[in-house]
Amino acid sequence: MEKIMIINSGSSSLKFKLFDNEDRQVLASGILERIGLSGSRLKLKYGLDKKYELTQDITNHLQAIELLLKVLKELDIVTDLSEIKGVGHRVVAGGEYFSRPVVIDNDVIKKIKELAELAPLHNPANLNGIKAFRKYLPQATAVAVFDTAFHQTLPEENYLYSTPYEWYEDFGVRRYGAHGISHEYVAHEAAKLMGRPLTELKLITCHLGAGASITAVKNGRSFDTSMGFTPLSGLQMATRAGDVDISLANYMMKKLELSSMSEMVYLLNEKSGFLGVSGVSADMRDVEEAAETGNKRAQLAIKLFYHNILRYVGQYITEMGGVDGIVFTGGIGENSPETSEEIMKKLAYLGVTLNETENKKRGQKTIISGPDSAITVMRIPTDEEYMIAQNVWEILDEKA
Repeated sequence: MEKIMIINSGSSSLKFKLFDNEDRQVLASGILERIGLSGSRLKLKYGLDKKYELTQDITNHLQAIELLLKVLKELDIVTDLSEIKGVGHRVVAGGEYFSRPVVIDNDVIKKIKELAELAPLHNPANLNGIKAFRKYLPQATAVAVFDTAFHQTLPEENYLYSTPYEWYEDFGVRRYGAHGISHEYVAHEAAKLMGRPLTELKLITCHLGAGASITAVKNGRSFDTSMGFTPLSGLQMATRAGDVDISLANYMMKKLELSSMSEMVYLLNEKSGFLGVSGVSADMRDVEEAAETGNKRAQLAIKLFYHNILRYVGQYITEMGGVDGIVFTGGIGENSPETSEEIMKKLAYLGVTLNETENKKRGQKTIISGPDSAITVMRIPTDEEYMIAQNVWEILDEKA
């Protein structure tokens, strides 16, 4: 039985899904976490609700993948590694080099490494997974699928900054966006749910999680998006500040007596957002619990988050000249009825109505607006791995 493996490699984790090529069903999925740290752990689901867990120290991604492939064989999920015909890798930053998925070769690896400046927390980690799988599965077709590729259709006025044009020409300074794999997936699913061709729709897809971004999808193509040159800008996130005045960085560097810009970027990336404002947690669930007990800073963090969402939704409705559908996805978007309800109430002046029963269904694909709503609002669980798998299958079919 031929199979493909889908990989999302982080700095200390590796998420995976194994698909059957024939019926395109998930055979196994899971995560290797705490790679390079004590107490490393493999969690795997397979078959009909079967689970496997193993705790042992894993030094690096090479060891992690060696362990994963060994366990897949021991559990008879894979009989021989030659069955795995393709490996799809999520890569965050593809810059202007990549507007579609590509087969990975040495030149692609070189470019991913070069683009690490745009996603320093992600691209190096993505490369670790790519190199490790190339070693253990050299016969498999390796495919890179880029989070930024979907946003390569942005018009110039939406991707350029009002900085000297030479910055763009010489250094590639522009808006690249992120979460493109998720935005593209839920846009297609929204069209199915609405029973209309995607090419005829104006959608706003809200990927709300630890990382968060909002995209305007016009006629099936990314038209504008909240993340910018790097994933730092846009919405408030778990630990990221989102949009701030650049002069603030200079001001606070002096006040905090920081010696380098990298220290400031670290604070804006890792110590801000929900964590920085609430002082409670980077996790929205913890912040919501604190807010319910009367914690004022937690309540403020939530208000700021809602405000950020509304600002971009309003902007994109105006840019596209209207909107047919709005999608909530991502960890918060899929599991926080409070967030979708609050945003929808603010959009009531546009004729948006709420179906309270459907809105309470966490993690389910459903229409959460009322039947009389002027805009269809949906909750759609994202499936980036399946979107990557589709791209791998297309490339394998082309090579056949």
